[in-house]
Amino acid sequence: METDAVLRRALADEHRVRILAELRARPEGVGVQDLSRGLRLHENTVRWHLAILDQAGLIDSRPEPSGKPGRPRMLYVLRPGAAEPGGRDEHRLLATVLTGSMAELPDGERRVEESGRAWGRYLVRSPSPLERVTDEQALAEVARLLDEAGFVASAEGTEIHMRRCPFHDLAETNPEIVCGVHRGLIAGALEELGSELKVEGLDIFVKPDLCIARLARP
Repeated sequence: METDAVLRRALADEHRVRILAELRARPEGVGVQDLSRGLRLHENTVRWHLAILDQAGLIDSRPEPSGKPGRPRMLYVLRPGAAEPGGRDEHRLLATVLTGSMAELPDGERRVEESGRAWGRYLVRSPSPLERVTDEQALAEVARLLDEAGFVASAEGTEIHMRRCPFHDLAETNPEIVCGVHRGLIAGALEELGSELKVEGLDIFVKPDLCIARLARP
């Protein structure tokens, strides 16, 4: 768990995410001065970010082969395996950047909920024209959709219990954005199913491994 906390800290800053992206694009290695110019940060600030990334096991450093006398400058490279699945892949980095960007917008929460709603309508199974979906069927269908998305979800009465959040770390730091997407996803799926149920509330982290979507008729 301590390692996970170090990794979350490393990926929680936009500058460090940009450093990782730069190292991924330049596998031959990048020096502090180049990073400083590219990020428009003081060299000491860049070194501080690099130290955090190194502590998280995401980067390595090596002396630049120059053949010249004097102390060679250090080059920083992405550590092998840093882009492998398990929380260190580029999709997680992208999600971190996008979540942070949306959180800075005054209407970010509304935007992500609308996007989630559109995807919920798209991803759920559409009923046939003459099919009437009951509340129980709608709950089961939405729970199935969320379960396939990795939430380990189940319908419990008029609630949907989600026992795993694929974006748990991001939800802890930006719940209004991450949970807004999930709330919209559920709402959109219900609309596509023709259900009169609405998302009355989304209780996040009721337990460390449990979030609950409460559904009700208006």
